[in-house]
Amino acid sequence: MRIGELAERSGLSQRTIRYYEQLGLLEPMPRRGAAYRYYDDSALKRLDKIAALKGLGLSLDEIAEVAAYYFVSDPKAVVSGKRRVLDILETHLAEADARIHSLKETRQQIVGNIERIREFLAQR
Repeated sequence: MRIGELAERSGLSQRTIRYYEQLGLLEPMPRRGAAYRYYDDSALKRLDKIAALKGLGLSLDEIAEVAAYYFVSDPKAVVSGKRRVLDILETHLAEADARIHSLKETRQQIVGNIERIREFLAQR
């Protein structure tokens, strides 16, 4: 399939597909025929995996680090990839928990300020 069909089937733009190629997330296909690049179903599967990893909150740099592990036949490599994804997700979770804690503290400060201002206004 040409890039237009790959874009349509993956739900991505042609520009995004080319960008992923530049980042090394998707291997650029050799040009054939009238200098068009043709992609096979493995490219679509790779784009689907990239989308799934993005859906988990991984950055494109993190995806570049682990994506290759999903497309090898060596079970040890697949396990290594899964472990790395787990490490990344655990780091994301810790960061999210820290942000939640900080937001809760900020919320408490805001509530306290609201209450003090309401009390002040009630006395006037």
